[in-house]
Amino acid sequence: MSRVSLKGSEKNAIPHAEALTGKGDAPNPDKYIEVTLSIRRKKELPDSATPNSAMSHEQLEQDHGIADADLAAVEAFAGEYHLKVTEHRSLVHTIKLAGRLEDMEKAFGTKLQNVRLENNVFRQREGSLTIPSQLEGIVEGVFGLDDRPAARPRFRPSAHTAAAFTPLQVAALYNFPPGDGTGQVIAIIELDGGFNNADLTQYFSSIGVSRPTVVAVPVSGGTNHPTGDTQGPDGEVMLDIEVAGAIAPKAKIKVYFAPNTDKGFLDAINEAISDPETPAVISISWGGPEDKWTSQSRNAFEKAFQNAAALSIPVAVASGDNGSTDGSGHLDVDFPSSAPHALACGGTHLEGSTSITKEVVWNSQGGATGGGVSRFFPKPAWQHNINVIPPPTHAGGRQSPDVCGCAAPETGYKVRVDGTDTVIGGTSAVAPLWAGLIARMAQHLGRRVPFLHPILYTHPTAFHDITVGNNDTGGAAGKYPALTGWDACTGLGSPKGLSILGLLGQAAPPAGNGGTIGGATANQ
Repeated sequence: MSRVSLKGSEKNAIPHAEALTGKGDAPNPDKYIEVTLSIRRKKELPDSATPNSAMSHEQLEQDHGIADADLAAVEAFAGEYHLKVTEHRSLVHTIKLAGRLEDMEKAFGTKLQNVRLENNVFRQREGSLTIPSQLEGIVEGVFGLDDRPAARPRFRPSAHTAAAFTPLQVAALYNFPPGDGTGQVIAIIELDGGFNNADLTQYFSSIGVSRPTVVAVPVSGGTNHPTGDTQGPDGEVMLDIEVAGAIAPKAKIKVYFAPNTDKGFLDAINEAISDPETPAVISISWGGPEDKWTSQSRNAFEKAFQNAAALSIPVAVASGDNGSTDGSGHLDVDFPSSAPHALACGGTHLEGSTSITKEVVWNSQGGATGGGVSRFFPKPAWQHNINVIPPPTHAGGRQSPDVCGCAAPETGYKVRVDGTDTVIGGTSAVAPLWAGLIARMAQHLGRRVPFLHPILYTHPTAFHDITVGNNDTGGAAGKYPALTGWDACTGLGSPKGLSILGLLGQAAPPAGNGGTIGGATANQ
C-alpha cells in the first residue's frame, strides 16, 4: 500500500529536552492512546465576512460536516491498523481513534520517544507523519501522538497593586452597556490549573455582585485541579472566571479543562463550539509563538474558529505578553490569536477613575502586548485597508491584534487566587474582558453576536484610539509603535462599549472599509 506524507505535520524535537534512551525508557508499546483526526469539510464555508448570518448546529453539520465516504475511508483505515473509532463529530469535522501505541506508530508512520524536560517526561515525535495515499486530502491533521506542552498562559502577576481596578471599574471606564449576562453562556478554555469555589464565593461577594454559575467541563482527561500556586496556572483560571463573571454575573460560565497538548487544546475548542448550550462567546488566554506550531495545528484551529464564526460565536484570544517578538528572538505573533477568525486582544496601560485619563500601549514589568504580522495566514478581506508601520518583510499577512483593553500589571485587575487577594494583568485579562462585553451585548440583542471583524474594522470611531507607546521588549528584532488608527500594538483600540453595541443593530456594515485605519485614509 502506497503512503504519502501528511502535509503540515512536521515536528522538531522538543528544545532542551533530554532523550531517555536507557533500558525501559521507551514508550510502552501496549499503552492505549487516543488521537484526534481533522477531516476535510464536505463543502467549504461561505465568506464569513457577511454578518448576521448565523447557522444552526444542524445546518453547519449537514452542509459542511464530514462526507459519508470520507468517514467510511477513515473507518476502513482504522480497522486495518487495529484501531477503534471512538467518536466522530461531523459538526467540527473530527474523528477520534484509539488503540495501542505501537499500532498508532505503524498507522501514521512515526516513532515515538520519551524525553525529560524540567522534571517532566513527555512523548515526542520528529519529522512528518505518513498516511495511506487513499486518505490524502481527507485527513488534514493528526493530534495526540506527541504530548508535549502546546501553550502557555498569558497572564502577569503584578509587583505593584496601588492602582489596580476591579473588572467592573474597567467596564465602566469603557462604557460597557448595562447588563448582567442573563441567559448567556461564556465558554473559557483552560489547559492547566483550576478554581476554588470558596475563593469564587468570597471574591464576588467582595465586589458586590452575585456569584455566577461556574461549571467545570472535563475534556480528553483534563480536570479542574487547583495547584495551590498563586503564581501558577490557577492565576490564569481564576483571572478568566473572575473578570468575565464580574461583568456578566448572571451568565453561566463553562470552563473547559483539557490537557496542555495540541490535541487537548483543539478538543476543548471543538467541545465548546459543539456544546448544545451554545456559548455567546469563547475566551482563550493561552498561546505560543506562531512559528512553533505545526501547519496542521494552525489550520485546524483556524477551521474551528471559522465554524464558530458561522455559528455567531466570537472567539476572544489573548495576543501574547512578550511584545513584537513573542519571546522568540525575532518578529513573531502569538497563536492562536493570529488565526484570522480569532478576535486578537492586545493590551494597554489604563488610568482613570470616573473617566479615562491616560491609556497607552502596555509595555512594563518585563512584558508588553503582543502584535505584528502573521507569516502563515494571509491578510483577510476586512484588513485590506490597514498596514503595519514599519512594514516587516512579511507584511502581507494577517495583522494582530484586532482590539485591546486594560492589561498592564501595575494597573491590572483585583482578583482572588488560592486564598490570596492579588493583582494580575497581561493580555490574558483582555480576552475575558471582551467576553464579558460580548455576553452583555448578546443579552441586549436577544441573539448571539455575529462575526465581529468586518463590522469593527469599518467603524474605527467605536474605539479609544491608542497613539502612545510601542511593544518593543528590548530585543534587536524591532518594534511596532502606536499610531493614529489601527496599529500592531493595540489594534483598533480599546472599546467604547455602547458604541459597539449600537453597530450591531445595523443590518450589515457598509461596502468597503471606511475610516482611517493604520495610517491609510479611506472614505469616511
